[in-house]
Amino acid sequence: MPDLLAPTKPMKLLIIVPHPDDEVYGAAGTILDYRAEGFEVGLITLTRGEAGRNLGLVSSKAELAALRAGPDGELKQCLAVLGITQHHQYDIPDGSVLNANFEETLELIIRHVQEYQPEIVLTFQPNGSNGHPDHIATHTLVYTALERLNRPCTLWYYSASLEYMTELFVQKPELEAGYVPPNVFKDVTHRVGLKLKAISMHRSQALSTVDFFRRFAERITLESYHQAYPPLE
Repeated sequence: MPDLLAPTKPMKLLIIVPHPDDEVYGAAGTILDYRAEGFEVGLITLTRGEAGRNLGLVSSKAELAALRAGPDGELKQCLAVLGITQHHQYDIPDGSVLNANFEETLELIIRHVQEYQPEIVLTFQPNGSNGHPDHIATHTLVYTALERLNRPCTLWYYSASLEYMTELFVQKPELEAGYVPPNVFKDVTHRVGLKLKAISMHRSQALSTVDFFRRFAERITLESYHQAYPPLE
């Protein structure tokens, strides 16, 4: 396990996503690397994930929200493995980020970016990666926030290579137009054990984990992103 001491350097990465578990599948190894180097990593989660799968572990959306995003819930357990201490949990209704007050949500994102001054902000790409409306809405919010701040940092999107997106584009051809390919790659093979442990903390989302492994197994060891700006040569 890496030495996850109190950060000694500024915030390297701020992740802004809608759901508990959106932080871990595509970025856990990157997070662990930055934390081991002494950098701060922050997370903003816009919903409590009450519309997700529950595997019969709970009987209501309120119980699922508590299981996933409560004080001792799955997300907190995951963040303990990753060494993330700067986390802000919001309670926008899961599935309704698009319908929330846009300006209010935008302002809270702007406030956190100004507070932390991260080197990199990570969120979903324009098509939401899988077309989920909360993913798409979060992309729009983050992009708009950084534009209003005059692009104060590097912007990354989660991105998988085109060859691994073919199956999804056959099912949802409308998503291909909003796809951007990866141009940043992080070999995190040395973090696989801890990455899998962090993923496993999201126990209620085991089917989502299986789906991710089936479609994107290579991203367990090679995390990939699209740097939207500044442009890469």
